[in-house]
Amino acid sequence: MKTINQIISQVNKVFFMVLSLVLTVASASAQNDWKLSADKEGIKIYTSIVPDSKIKAVKVECDLNTTPSQLVAVVMDINTATDWVYHVKSAKLIKQLSPSELYYYSEVSLPWPAANRDFVAHLTVSKDPVTKVITIDGPAVPGFVPVKKGIVRIDNSFGKWVITPLGANQVHVQYSIHVDPGGSLPAWLVNIFATDAPLKIFENLKVQLQKPAYKNTTLAFIEN
Repeated sequence: MKTINQIISQVNKVFFMVLSLVLTVASASAQNDWKLSADKEGIKIYTSIVPDSKIKAVKVECDLNTTPSQLVAVVMDINTATDWVYHVKSAKLIKQLSPSELYYYSEVSLPWPAANRDFVAHLTVSKDPVTKVITIDGPAVPGFVPVKKGIVRIDNSFGKWVITPLGANQVHVQYSIHVDPGGSLPAWLVNIFATDAPLKIFENLKVQLQKPAYKNTTLAFIEN
């Protein structure tokens, strides 16, 4: 006859088996939702429908000839974001908590008649000590900067960089983002920012990475 502890242990095992199966199925289903929208010069753009949102999520995948430190240095260098991030009118560092964490403000320029958008984002860099994979999370956060007249504030946005080292001076990058731009936007403008903008960003990023300021960058929290 089984004891109470044995029964509880068996129930727990069954629960975790079921939970694991559900998560596996959900993960596979989510992966199947991504549809290839563009493939140019090794840069692949995928889009996916997001429940309860009119705006699709976007995922970019490509290999870059750079080091993890160089790529992280470019992403975290807020003052130069206007050099390579598509349609960014301004970008300003608000608060640097550490070399791997900061808050910044950015205004995105949109063509007339749409109003410009702005947001405050919280960037954090983390590294898996086993796999060496680096993740940069960048959700939009409230506060820090008052809402400005004539500019629509983006409150619901999340972006993530997943950087996987491939070898000497080469990484695989997966960048995903979903933004609720707020207000009303025409379909043609939404489509531009769903495919054209990510493609342009990564084309610019390749150029930015070759600049002398980042060429020999080594970040202790990345390399150690």
